[in-house]
Amino acid sequence: MVCLGNICRSPTAEAMLRHKVHEAGLDGRVEVDSAGTADYHVDSPPDRRAIAHGERRGLKMKHLRGRQVSRADFERFDFILAMDDDNLAGLERIRPAGSRAKVALLMSYAPAAGSTEVPDPYYGGAEDFERVLDLVDLAADGFIAELTLK
Repeated sequence: MVCLGNICRSPTAEAMLRHKVHEAGLDGRVEVDSAGTADYHVDSPPDRRAIAHGERRGLKMKHLRGRQVSRADFERFDFILAMDDDNLAGLERIRPAGSRAKVALLMSYAPAAGSTEVPDPYYGGAEDFERVLDLVDLAADGFIAELTLK
């Protein structure tokens, strides 16, 4: 899960997907992580608002810490999912030739959601953080459904 700073959207998506992986009984078979394309918040916890809104939905986020995407991630992970087109382009710029990871938009797993991107809630209000949760919830369900079909 990748956004710009790794303190709002991507840790929310990480926590949501971890929750869904657990519900699906895929613990131990699916590794979930998040990172940012920028190094603004390396080792920082998620935004306090993201944590608060996530906790209301049963997500555990306080233990997460920001990190920057590395070239090694393209070999470590099968999927690298961006929150928006800008971060997708950033991933494609650093992607090593011949890497095995599928790089895509997270929202491609929820085509009926009405949004191709997860909008950045950082400068918004509570409703923006709730929208992020709604979107990543739908996308996580779609992603899990695709995984279990394979």
